[in-house]
Amino acid sequence: MKRLGNGLLVLAITAAVIGSFIYLGLDLLSLVSGDSLGQMGSYALRFMSPDFSSEHLQATARGAMETLAMSALGTLLAAVLGLFLALPAAGRLGWPLQSVTRLLLNALRAIPELVWAVLMVLAAGLGPNAGTLALALHTAGVLGRLFAEALENTPQEPAAAIRLQGGGAWMAFCYGTLPSLWPQLLAYTLYRWENNIRMAAIMGFVGAGGLGQMLYVSLSLFQEAQASTVILAMLLLVLAVDAFSGWTRQRWVRN
Repeated sequence: MKRLGNGLLVLAITAAVIGSFIYLGLDLLSLVSGDSLGQMGSYALRFMSPDFSSEHLQATARGAMETLAMSALGTLLAAVLGLFLALPAAGRLGWPLQSVTRLLLNALRAIPELVWAVLMVLAAGLGPNAGTLALALHTAGVLGRLFAEALENTPQEPAAAIRLQGGGAWMAFCYGTLPSLWPQLLAYTLYRWENNIRMAAIMGFVGAGGLGQMLYVSLSLFQEAQASTVILAMLLLVLAVDAFSGWTRQRWVRN
């Protein structure tokens, strides 16, 4: 009976894959037929000579700093907002607020960053403001949920002891709960910053500024050399942020 069930499952997965190819009309053979490989090769070769002119490097550096600032500020705003939303979401302020806050957090993270960016471009105009707000809103939903789960799993005895000594709710949270919770909150925030630096790098495709907007303009004008330089800057920026985030977690979180 178990073998029959496994066989039916494999057949169902196979049928779903075949049906997806048929429904979407995918023709993978066209990628290797005719002169397709030659065209793809020649297009890739045009990216092998990046533009290292002084003017373009200066513009790329400004775009990289804009992307870095968008990701850092968006993550910081999201961490602050997520922490305030995590308190009611963890049930610390009663079940009515818990239900409402969890619904809000679900709504914030259910909408992807690029969709938030489009909405923020319509509301705040083109530029890094829209990208920063988009990252902050989506990341607040993610961090708020993670912070709330961390709060639910944190021992409440230290905070309860402070309350028994006459301390208020915020004093109990700051001195009884936050010290043991801080490393986990920092680790979550740094991890989301790593994700946001990648997302900030492509948000320019919808007009949110940064390296993504430079890449979109270069590709639209078929300037492969300039686009190659921007892609290299994206790679270096992501690697630098990943290294800094790993060093910070090693120094502050694990110790």
